[in-house]
Amino acid sequence: MMQALIHFRPTHSAEGNGLRGALERPVEELVAHAAEEVLSLLRKVESYAKRGYWCVGYLRYEAASAFDPAFVVHPAEGPLARFGVYEQFLPWPELLAEPSAMAQWQATLSRETFDAQMAQIHASIAAGGLYQVNYTAPLVGSLQGQPLDLFRSLLRAQPHGYAAYIDSGEEQVLSVSPELFFDWQAPNILTRPMKGTAPRGHDPAEDIALAEQLSASPKERAENVMIVDLLRNDLSRIAELFSVQVPELFHVETLPTVLQMSSDVVAKTRPDVGLADVFQALFPCGSITGAPKVQAMRLIQELEPQPRGVYCGAIGVVRPGGHATFNVAIRTVTLRDGRLRCGIGSGITSGAKAADEWAEWRHKRAFLERASQPFELLETLRLEEGVLRDASRHLARMERAARHFSYPFARARIETSLAEVVQAHPQGTWRVRLLLAATGQCRAEAYALAERPARARLVLAERPLEEAHGEFVRFKTTRRAHYEVFAPQAPDIFDTLLWNEDGQLTECTRSNVAVQFGDRWVTPALSCGLLGGVMRERLLEEGWLKEGVIAREELPQARGVAVFNSLRGWMEVELIMQNADGPDRGIVWGPPGACRSNSRD
Repeated sequence: MMQALIHFRPTHSAEGNGLRGALERPVEELVAHAAEEVLSLLRKVESYAKRGYWCVGYLRYEAASAFDPAFVVHPAEGPLARFGVYEQFLPWPELLAEPSAMAQWQATLSRETFDAQMAQIHASIAAGGLYQVNYTAPLVGSLQGQPLDLFRSLLRAQPHGYAAYIDSGEEQVLSVSPELFFDWQAPNILTRPMKGTAPRGHDPAEDIALAEQLSASPKERAENVMIVDLLRNDLSRIAELFSVQVPELFHVETLPTVLQMSSDVVAKTRPDVGLADVFQALFPCGSITGAPKVQAMRLIQELEPQPRGVYCGAIGVVRPGGHATFNVAIRTVTLRDGRLRCGIGSGITSGAKAADEWAEWRHKRAFLERASQPFELLETLRLEEGVLRDASRHLARMERAARHFSYPFARARIETSLAEVVQAHPQGTWRVRLLLAATGQCRAEAYALAERPARARLVLAERPLEEAHGEFVRFKTTRRAHYEVFAPQAPDIFDTLLWNEDGQLTECTRSNVAVQFGDRWVTPALSCGLLGGVMRERLLEEGWLKEGVIAREELPQARGVAVFNSLRGWMEVELIMQNADGPDRGIVWGPPGACRSNSRD
């Protein structure tokens, strides 16, 4: 029996809080397995809505062949369309337990294959006939826990979109799409194609700067306009003459893990237009095909070896009376036969570069990584003789992380937890772990702090930290697997010095780093991809340090290297780098005598 949860943001300011509720015990389930059944199914959906029922469901990308035989697709794995018909729209179920589902994901596309496919797309564009292709590939995975728990985690990771959870029994669809396909309340229809993506910044100021760059980018604007023109053309097939308009171009929205650019295209539909006609004119959305649509879909079928399924299709609600709202099913996970699947893709134009598109895919899948396992926000403080060092700075950093991840932050409750730890440990030196859960619950734990080594040794990482610009680097949490793989194995090595894919130094797995050039100490800039440490913040304010970009190749010119954090202070180190002469030889830098002072603690 088909069950559903709907959490759609308002498409217009007059809609208030949007649409949020549950649908259970359908009076009928409508299913289309063949292309020739899809149009009649949509007519039934509209008929039920006109009679006062709620209809919720989805169309797979492969349903495109029902609307135009020129749309080339793979055979579908499952029904082309499925809708439930319901008498009531019930309140959203408030579940008190914290979601505990865990997902493991694996890519199906190698970088080498990606680059080769990009070259083929560029060759096809150069040959003429098409000018944009939306290329995608699936991630596959396994789930520990319940699908509904994973949906709740996905919804927290990607809120304020057009989200739906649909369980048909044989398949679960978990969509947190931020993209509106269309909102149609006859005669007014709105489409909002989303084209143009950029990563989030390290702080609100950088977000603003990146958003301005995105909206001004000639490449991103051209990509957006191509799809806007396609949607204008598609809408004209069902619109009153001269009613197609573009009231807003290049609007940039800040999502939890990326910045996205969208545009509005509106029209007034003719009196004879029905829901099936709307889909026949618009489906699949041009933002997930490319343009022209027929040629782009032919190339997609050639490049992508498997059907897309619900991903890149449409999921939506038809309210009593006929008001229809559908998303473009991106940021959408399906669970079938025990296997998770989620597609990731981007629009490829003649100016697209493989490295940039690969990075964009990584940014787009960040919502999955955030939702794949529970995590807590973390601060580690030094408690010495009853005094917490830099407590206000730690709380300010945790509050910024809570705001980013939408975790409740009750400062008074957190301060009380810390005060209880201080009261219980009035003497000695302690490591205090302050943890904040997604529910807003907090706890503070104290552990005896071991003596720091008289001299620490670092080793330079052998490969880049690919997640350097990810949110689990920028913010301190209990999600640390990306650091743990770089943990040193040799007992005489204190930590590993990390670097990003551009060869720029970032940080160590537990500390920030500084490098001395002449009389000047430089710490890597936040833009290189690292956690902004509390002690780092203070030393920059006090003028002990300067920010800069430090390339690995510059290390031989360094006079000294130091690591530091608010727990252990400033530590002199020896940095070991492998020579090209062999694994048993290395270069060791020790810091100058001035570095041995703990005055920066």
